[in-house]
Amino acid sequence: MNKVILVGRLARDPEVRYTQNGKAVASFSIAVNRFGGGQGQEQTDFIPIVAWEKLAEICGNNLTKGRRVLVEG
Repeated sequence: MNKVILVGRLARDPEVRYTQNGKAVASFSIAVNRFGGGQGQEQTDFIPIVAWEKLAEICGNNLTKGRRVLVEG
């Protein structure tokens, strides 16, 4: 099993929507900086994130663009 831990800033406010069954789904992306090769230059990756149910509602209510977050999955 693989595990990833990302630390970055929200690139935009979370978008919360609901499925036909009433489950909440939050979509957002985070900007994660990394050093590129031996050049010493920093590069930014934008990672799409999807949260479901109660966690989606918490993300929608508490997160805003530019806020620093840690995502584990």
